[in-house]
Parts: sequence; C-alpha cells; structure tokens
Amino acid sequence: MELTSEALVNSLLALGAAALVTTLWLWPRLARQRPLPVLGRIGLLTVTQVAVVAVLALAVNNSFGFYTSWDDLLSPGSAKLALTSNENHKGDAPASDTQLQPTDEGGLETVADLPKGPPEEVGKVESVRVTGKETGLSDQLFVYLPPEYFDPKFALVRFPVLVAISGFPGTSLNLIKELPLLRTAAELRKSGKMPPTVVVMTRPTVAPPRDTECVDVPGGPRAETWFTKDLPEALRTSYRTGRSAASWSVFGYSTGGSCALRLAMRFPNVYGIGVGLHGEYKVKADQFTGGDLFAGDAALAQQSDLDWRLTNLPAPALSLLVVSSRKEGDFAQTLQFVDHAQQVAAANPQFKVDSLYLDDGGHNFDSWTRELPSSLEWIGERLG
Repeated sequence: MELTSEALVNSLLALGAAALVTTLWLWPRLARQRPLPVLGRIGLLTVTQVAVVAVLALAVNNSFGFYTSWDDLLSPGSAKLALTSNENHKGDAPASDTQLQPTDEGGLETVADLPKGPPEEVGKVESVRVTGKETGLSDQLFVYLPPEYFDPKFALVRFPVLVAISGFPGTSLNLIKELPLLRTAAELRKSGKMPPTVVVMTRPTVAPPRDTECVDVPGGPRAETWFTKDLPEALRTSYRTGRSAASWSVFGYSTGGSCALRLAMRFPNVYGIGVGLHGEYKVKADQFTGGDLFAGDAALAQQSDLDWRLTNLPAPALSLLVVSSRKEGDFAQTLQFVDHAQQVAAANPQFKVDSLYLDDGGHNFDSWTRELPSSLEWIGERLG
C-alpha cells in the first residue's frame, strides 16, 4: 500500500480498533502482578498507542504533503540514476547527468480530475522523479503532455513549459485535486487562449519536511539551484521543450507564488515569465523554515528581497504578473511592490509588470481558483 493511500489509513484504523477492543477484553484477565500478565498489558498498550500515533502521523502527512511515497520517507534522494525515456519524448539534447525517471510512486490513483481518453486526444499525465547532479536533491513531480505532443504533425515541435509550484505545506497533487490547473489549461487551449503547453507540477518542498522557500540554504538544501538548473535540464533532456526563456514560465500560489516571483526575478534567463498568486516579496523565517534560511548573511538575504533588487540591480528582461486579493492581510505590501515595479518598468521596456486583484477573497483555494483562468490566459498570451 502506498504511503498516501486511504487503504493504509483505514487498515491502521482497523488495527487500532481491534487492539482497543482486545485490550478491554483481555485487561481483567491480565490483572495479576506476574511477569507474563505484566508483559501482556505492556504489549496491548504499545500496539494500541502505535496504531493511534501512526494514523495521526499519516493524516498529518496526507494533509500537508511532507512525504509523497515510501521512498520519499525512507530513502530521500536514493532514486535510481538510470534515465528512462522513449522516442516520443526525446529531443535532440545531449545526455545529461541530471536524471528524470518515470515512476509508479503513489498519488495519481487518488485524483479523479485527470484527462480521460487516449493521449492524442486528451494528453497524458506522467509521474516522474528528478534527481539532480548539481544539488543531489530528488523529488517526485507530475508532467502533463498536451494532445499535440503525441500528434505526428508536431513531431519536430518544441513545446512551451509551465512550471507550477504548489503552496507549503502541501503536495504537487494539490495543483490537480484542489486547483483545477489541468482542466483550466485544457479549456484555454481549446479556445485558442493558451498554446499547447507542457505543464510541470511540483512543490516548493524539495527537501521535506523543511520549507526552503525555493532558495539555496547555506550549508543546506540548494532548492533554488534545483529549480533553475536541475529541473530545466532534466525536462529539456527528456521532453521536447523550448530552449529559450521566452518559452518557459513559472507559476505558483502562496509559498509557490513567492517562489515563482523570486525565481523569475533572479533567473530571467531561465524563466522569462513569472506569475505569483498571493506570494511574498521577502524570504520569511518561521518554524517551518527552521529560522533564518540565510544563517544571518544579510547580503545573501538581500539578493532574494524583490524590493531590494528593484532598487539596486538592473531591471530584468521579464514579464511578471502579481495576483492577490484586496482582503489579503498583506495587500498593502503587494500594492507597494507593484507600484515600485511599475515605476522601474516605465524606464526599462524589457521589464513588464501587470497585476490582478480580487475585490474579496482570502488566502485559500477558492480565491486561487477564481484567479487561475485569467492568470493562465495572461501566461498563454506571452509564451513563446
């Protein structure tokens, strides 16, 4: 049974219930103060408590998405390094030390909102694991290939890419289960408002359970390098994707939105388009990040402060969309950032900034779902 499957939770619930009933039934018979009855009582209590704790741990993990599979939990970063692909996927890129391996790790079986039908009609979602040579980080993600990808008429076409990053805590499956990303992209593609696009669904937590905010942590996980070097290299090697930054976009909500804005601002040569829903403009420090991710290095922290970058560094060649709600608690910071960014853009035509605001709505999937169609359409108008 997979780590995230309901069957595992239900099995442990049944075990816990059986252990509890057995304990109540046997307890009076084990009341004597002899070695065997004492050991029996200890054993019954241990089994009951372990079952209860295991159910709680699984429930928390399934809600927050710290680990997506047994391999992820027991052997992080130990995925095989053999690249598995097929002729339909191959581009003309040379072999890479960064590996992308198709996997049968759990997750997709719990998703009802997936394309139904042959790939050449509805596209296909693949579960893959990317292990980077540069960082050593390894994580499972999902890749959606549009129907055109399987059409012989498009055999020589390289497709634009949308890297979508979920929030923290949470799994990449939230981009399908909670946010109708694939359905919305398919509807926009059919209406001509978005080109056929390879959609990559991932999470910011490439070193679970720590929230790395998609930055390179001194002496720790190099999440930023994974997103800007290992991941693009693996995708370009294994799929027919575009080469230029103009054909690569990065999108996210909440923590994923912060990551999307930061990755695009810092690496416009990788992601020429960035969209952040309800993101932040500085790297936060809290119990999930384990405190200051930059270990007190103020100069390093400044490099990931988007306001500081606008003031002190040349404007990037980039298209940016900032999305939020007027009822969001930090909406004043969003207005300040967008105003600053648009002033910079007015003097630097290569830097383009737009904004989209809901009149109401909180920091939740209801708001992000309402913002999604306009955000994807905006991306579609700009993807090369």
